[in-house]
Amino acid sequence: MTQQETIRVAIAGYGNLGRSVEAIVGAQRDMELVAIFSRRDSLETASRVIPAADAPAHADEIDVLFLCLGSATDIPEQAPGFAEHFTTVDTYDNHHLIPAHRAAMDAAARRGGRLAVVATGWDPGLFSLNRVLAGALFPAPQQHTFWGTGVSQGHSDAVRRIAGVRKAVQYTIPSGEAIEAAKRGEAAELRATDAHIRDVYVVADPGEEDRIEREIRTLPDYFVGYDTRVSFIDDAEFDARHTGMPHGGHVITSGDLNGSHSAVEFSLELGRNPDFTAACQVAYGRAAARLAAAGETGARTVLEIPPYLLSPTGLDDLVKGYV
Repeated sequence: MTQQETIRVAIAGYGNLGRSVEAIVGAQRDMELVAIFSRRDSLETASRVIPAADAPAHADEIDVLFLCLGSATDIPEQAPGFAEHFTTVDTYDNHHLIPAHRAAMDAAARRGGRLAVVATGWDPGLFSLNRVLAGALFPAPQQHTFWGTGVSQGHSDAVRRIAGVRKAVQYTIPSGEAIEAAKRGEAAELRATDAHIRDVYVVADPGEEDRIEREIRTLPDYFVGYDTRVSFIDDAEFDARHTGMPHGGHVITSGDLNGSHSAVEFSLELGRNPDFTAACQVAYGRAAARLAAAGETGARTVLEIPPYLLSPTGLDDLVKGYV
């Protein structure tokens, strides 16, 4: 694919992330949104909507399919099926299960002769890149990741899937003292579970609160091991105070270099989490289209993709700016 060619894209799923991807794609000069695939009968959008079951019939019309699906169940269940027919980009965010997800997507993509870029976004994604880059600079790096203060889409989605939950949001709150200790190189024994609080607000069906709280606290890979606070509130309070989606975080790497202490920090402050996650996903969609056009197949993580492929600017012009 040349730099001038328009990348034809589609979206599977039309929640917060799907709507953000639709908007971000609309602002790109080298992309065209062909369709949105959905299992819902109707969507509030001017874009073309096609039933998800009919997606494979439109594979030849699409260069990249953005999988805007929930990580708790939708991506594990649906993504490999899409990967057999399309070049895909997803934002799977269950860190511990990414190797298994990558393997499943690799097998599916190779069966169909396609490419699948997995676990994009900012964490996993941009934070993953920074952890590898900064960690490579120190013989004995001390590295910590802090999330928040902000809304975790994946955790909130996992809570909303619990029976009896009508609305839910989960905030991740980092410890300021822990951040400063990490910069000083004095947090070697610090665990992520000790450096954050998970604050959950739920609108629940009456009488289900005790069971819902137990299920939240025992959700593996999401809340087990964390200081978790669960608050049950009514619709009015939720709508007034908990409909925004800010987020952010820090990756801090420090260590000794020839007797001197140095620290590398990468941080984000996000006004709206779905919009920034969508921006990351769309950029990797550009890279996916270029790699697929070059004949590459199978699954790729962000660690395996050269950064220049994300940019609409050509490599020669990027190098001019670099030097």
